[in-house]
Amino acid sequence: MIEQDTIKLLRECDSGVKMGVSSIDEVLDYTNSELLKRSLVDCKLHHQQLSNDIEQQLHRFQDQGKEPSAMAKGMSWIKTNVMLVMKESDQTIADLITDGCNMGVKSLSRYLNQYQAADEKAKDIAKKLIAQEEQLCTAVRPYL
Repeated sequence: MIEQDTIKLLRECDSGVKMGVSSIDEVLDYTNSELLKRSLVDCKLHHQQLSNDIEQQLHRFQDQGKEPSAMAKGMSWIKTNVMLVMKESDQTIADLITDGCNMGVKSLSRYLNQYQAADEKAKDIAKKLIAQEEQLCTAVRPYL
């Protein structure tokens, strides 16, 4: 049970971190504020570092990880591009990022509760990812 919950939690973290990096990449070119851009880039770098940790842990279990669902990526891409076409601004970017961070925190918290038998390393990774999402959400609030 511990191994299965650990793998499942790590897969969800893998998917979440990939979704976060992809979402940041989608909005970076539209960012006007250098401070906002720096916050996004910093978060992306932290996500990529955590992604390396996730990959190492998954490798221990000979698992390939999990890509975000095509539906989730597609819906995110559509929402981002429609909103930016309607109003290309740092406020729109902050709104999109806040929604994404909140969804990530909600999902990862649910998975932490669902996979309670996961090992402490996997739980620690999920908690770090949640903290990164919460930190980015706080960093973009002045632009809302």
